[in-house]
Amino acid sequence: MEGKRLVTETRSKARHRRRRKALTAGLPLALTAAGTMAYGSVLGAFGEEDVSGTDIASSYGDYARGNVFSGASGRPESGGTAFAPKAYYPYTLDQAADAPGLLKSAAGHGSSIGTTAATRAAAVTTLTVAKDGSGQFTSVQKAVDAVPANNPSRVVVSVKPGTYRELVKVPSNKPHVTIQGSGASRKDTVIVYNNASGTPKPGGGTYGTGGSATVAVEADDFQARNLTISNDFDEAAHQSLDGHQAVALRTAADKVVLDGVIVTGDQDTLLLDTASKDRLGRVHVSNSYVIGNVDFIFGRATAVIDRSVITLKKRWNGTSAGYITAPSTAAGRKGILIANSTVNGDVSDRSFYLGRPWHAGGDASLDPQTTVRDTTLSAAVKTTPWTDMSGFSWKDDRFAEYRNKGPGAGGASGDRPHLTDAQAADQEIADWLAGWTPGA
Repeated sequence: MEGKRLVTETRSKARHRRRRKALTAGLPLALTAAGTMAYGSVLGAFGEEDVSGTDIASSYGDYARGNVFSGASGRPESGGTAFAPKAYYPYTLDQAADAPGLLKSAAGHGSSIGTTAATRAAAVTTLTVAKDGSGQFTSVQKAVDAVPANNPSRVVVSVKPGTYRELVKVPSNKPHVTIQGSGASRKDTVIVYNNASGTPKPGGGTYGTGGSATVAVEADDFQARNLTISNDFDEAAHQSLDGHQAVALRTAADKVVLDGVIVTGDQDTLLLDTASKDRLGRVHVSNSYVIGNVDFIFGRATAVIDRSVITLKKRWNGTSAGYITAPSTAAGRKGILIANSTVNGDVSDRSFYLGRPWHAGGDASLDPQTTVRDTTLSAAVKTTPWTDMSGFSWKDDRFAEYRNKGPGAGGASGDRPHLTDAQAADQEIADWLAGWTPGA
């Protein structure tokens, strides 16, 4: 269009050279100074409905073609040809899947001013995983193994669509790792295994609950995006096994981001832990699905589940009965906060508790905490939503609601405590994150 031609004509070749990465990606970053852009309305790459009943868009947002430029300055000529970058330097088009990273790397201000897109991109290393051999690695674990010990900057393990039946561990000496599916949907890339607590280990003994995890994260500043992490242990086929807890994802680290993911299993799906009892372990889950039936969000981490869907699942024998959270919070720390989310599932009405206190190992010094606020609760939630565990009363710990809605919500009572407005002001997401900005 004419406005776009005018913008390019008023640019110098040097400025185009600095911004060619953004231009060739089809992004409007290099053109923002010329005027205001209006985006067309299309469904974004991560905006599809993943789990029945709820549509969650990833925090990447939507991307649209057909930009419209207005208020462009410059000489209003009607003749001549538009600036052609290829006449001055070679370039190749970037892949559409790289658009989110390019957009983020080229935006902002401060230290990025005066640097090229190539310089900014150099700070991020990308390792590609593909089952068909078209990437650098054929398994996720092999890519993680290639990350240097004490890695100082972000390494993105980009995993092409496919089902990867393997165990993945990110050890504590490999921080700043992102495992990210490169498909159009979080369902396209799946990491799955089927160990349970009672599964025999090759060298003797059993895995135990924590050891059953399909993906185990022990490194700080870890991120998982746009993929599914699953434990598909078959309880019905292994009734003789002692220990059916089967973890899909275990985190024992600080500053963990889970964005646009599905974490699915049955009992003990998502273990949010810390490296030790005296260590802080903050986790931020957003735009995601967590699926399970018994204590399937548990551990001692300081964890936020925000703008997500918690899906309740029937037991192996078709019955509906379960518990969503089982916090084992250390005294003086924050526990599990569920905010701005939805609790639903194809289960019987009044069959699930919101949570119960897990005093791991009978440790009476723990002070478990779950707060559920500003969340839509289905009729599956019990009218008395908290219960005791292993001889410890929930009333001696910290369990509360605030401003929930839906058929599973209920008024305040002795069996259903609600926060006051003043109490709720001290139980915001920012209080849990304690100065940390996820993804920054």
